[in-house]
Amino acid sequence: MTTPAARLRRLLDKSPPIVAPGAFNALFARLIEDQGFPAVYLSGAGVANSLLGRPDLGMVTQSEMVAVAEYVCDAVDVPVICDGDTGYGGVHNVARTIALYQRAGVAAIQLEDQAFPKKCGHFEDKTVVGPEEMVQRILAARDARSGDDGILIIARTDARAPLGLDEALDRAHRYAEAGADILFVEAPQTTDELARVGTELAGHRLMANMVEFGKTPLLPADRLGELGFHLVIYPGALTRALVPVARQVLDDLGREGSTLSWLDRMATFQEVNEVVGLPEANQWEADVARRAADGPPTTQGAER
Repeated sequence: MTTPAARLRRLLDKSPPIVAPGAFNALFARLIEDQGFPAVYLSGAGVANSLLGRPDLGMVTQSEMVAVAEYVCDAVDVPVICDGDTGYGGVHNVARTIALYQRAGVAAIQLEDQAFPKKCGHFEDKTVVGPEEMVQRILAARDARSGDDGILIIARTDARAPLGLDEALDRAHRYAEAGADILFVEAPQTTDELARVGTELAGHRLMANMVEFGKTPLLPADRLGELGFHLVIYPGALTRALVPVARQVLDDLGREGSTLSWLDRMATFQEVNEVVGLPEANQWEADVARRAADGPPTTQGAER
């Protein structure tokens, strides 16, 4: 049986750049898969915003992320890439995080070199640990995974903002030497900086983060592929698109006392249930009932 990590490796090698929109629950992971995207990115910021109603300031715990990852991995067949923040503690915590994510079916985990409590990569006033501490996180992750073909390790550096791009690139090289499978320089601030990341880290699998209204210019995925990136995530696109729509629905409902004016812009009751698999569930239930009515299967030649 091919593992999620093996499927993601094959995609990265054969079909870059891979575009992975961000989900924050199983429903939107299913929508991403249904729309034909080859992978899902489980966003830590998305989980913080949707589960806690809080900003991405390191408040989501390891157990909360693992629980959401389990739901998402169970809901889709495409590889799931999961935000792992700083690994949620020291090297023992990192190792446990790897084991839990891998057991959940996660294909790749993103670990970063921020100090705890971490912040969204496009917030101000981030701080980073020394590169040696991040190398320890990578080594712990490698030791904890199920061999070199296990869960992929994405090494993210947030050094660009506090220390400059040169330091971020130096760190990325060190993280590659430590055994990271994918390198992620967070928040380059210009197209030239993105191009420099692609050039100076050529030969490694690279990830780009497209954050609407963030610090990095939004480039089309094919252009990012030309610059050398293999994986492009859009972690908050759905959240940012849905918030204004939800506000408008609620405003209209409060003013009109009805949602009638929204019917032509809503998914129907049937359409939502199709997304979550109600027809298949009903068919399976009917099949179970039919088999039960037919009686237990007979075993040819069995002694009576």
